[in-house]
Amino acid sequence: MEVDFQKLLLDVDKALSSREIKALGFLCTDLLNRDMTSVESASKLFKHLMDHDLLSPEEPQLLMELLLTIQHQRLLRNLSLADKACSTKSLIAPYRKLLYTLSEEITTKMLSDIKFMLNNELPRRKLEDNVTALEVFRELERMDLINEANLNKLEDIFKIVCPVLNEKIKNFMAQQAQEKNHATSSSDPFNLNQVSKSLPGTGVQVKKERNDVEERVPSQESTTSSVTEIKTQGLEAYPMTAAKRGVCMIVNNYIFTSLAKREGTKVDQKSLEKVFKWLGFKVELHNDCDRKKMLSVFHELSRRDHSQMDCLVCFVLSHGQEGGVHGVDGLIVRLEELMDPFVGLKCPSLVEKPKLFFIQACQGNNTQKPVEADGPELSNICCDAKADKKSIPSDADFLLGMATVPSCVSFRERSNGTWYIQSLCKNLVQLVPSGCDLVSILTKVNADVSRKTHPTGEKKQMPQPTFTLRKNVVFPIPKTPAPSLR
Repeated sequence: MEVDFQKLLLDVDKALSSREIKALGFLCTDLLNRDMTSVESASKLFKHLMDHDLLSPEEPQLLMELLLTIQHQRLLRNLSLADKACSTKSLIAPYRKLLYTLSEEITTKMLSDIKFMLNNELPRRKLEDNVTALEVFRELERMDLINEANLNKLEDIFKIVCPVLNEKIKNFMAQQAQEKNHATSSSDPFNLNQVSKSLPGTGVQVKKERNDVEERVPSQESTTSSVTEIKTQGLEAYPMTAAKRGVCMIVNNYIFTSLAKREGTKVDQKSLEKVFKWLGFKVELHNDCDRKKMLSVFHELSRRDHSQMDCLVCFVLSHGQEGGVHGVDGLIVRLEELMDPFVGLKCPSLVEKPKLFFIQACQGNNTQKPVEADGPELSNICCDAKADKKSIPSDADFLLGMATVPSCVSFRERSNGTWYIQSLCKNLVQLVPSGCDLVSILTKVNADVSRKTHPTGEKKQMPQPTFTLRKNVVFPIPKTPAPSLR
């Protein structure tokens, strides 16, 4: 029987490719407590397993599970092991299987992008073309960047490279939590998980029978930290610890070759400069840019090193039409052309940092009479920002603030500036000192602008933020007094 089993293992070795053998080595990493991703042959791997009493003619379960995991069912059938495989107990760690499954979903292009994103974190030899996804994962483990309890690094990478892979991680984490809860309940002979919430200081898990929801009754020592954890769960804020928050770039188009001057835009410019300098940003101003110049300044900004900055803010104040803004030469720059240079693969120093874009530009042609709007002059007013649903990148950590919802007008007054920009500046000044996050501030801007009216008495403007933010944007409270906007 021993001879027959050795022959079976030799047949398996011959049937497997070098890539599949490395996969088997990776799956056995935890069982052997050593790195087996560089194993040269399956026979050597099997010998290690047999030496550790993990594989034998009497107990071939691990071999069956390995072949099932790498989807070699046909080999199982040829070796007459398929029937036994159905009843085998799992010996390979679910975490190890997850990483293998993820590696099988990663294409050559995706792997190249992943290596690019890890360029400053992994040794160069681990980023060469011949290095597999499993080898990259193993290096991340060795550097303690990922482990069974913390897959945040992979999740952040996949959000940029292939967001759908995060569903597999999410399902794995949910399954692990469920099994942990089940194990805790099974090992509790007195069923402490059902103890009433009236037992303060026990620190036990309490199950609410109606919805089967579990909560922690904190001990007296951990009450404060537990309450904080509950309040902030899912509401983590982006780090804001740099000496400078980052760059705030303002493109302010005022004089056009074939369109009317945007009277009042200088009021917006001055307000934005005051507020964002107060918030700690380095404000950069570009006046009267044509299409070529606009694209140039955005691309130049994206090529800079933002590693010592917390975030990026960009404003475009101009005429426009649906989905884009006008250069002063009348040519359109689409919103995605402005934002695309800052996606993760093109601007790695801003990965995981908020990238905030605000557009004050007419993108429609409905007209009103009492005040001006940022579009071709059809009277004294015309329609402003009609949001383009395709404008915001699919990458994480972007926010696109539009002056109005689709098909509605946005107003600019000659002496007071635009309703949207002025409301944004006012609310930043009022609410940042209270620790309010940016999305909440923009909600207040929505409320304030929606209540504004022009002389006809009609409410005509509702701003619209769209975002892929993963955390709260909370600007640190400035130490200097708030600027006056008038």
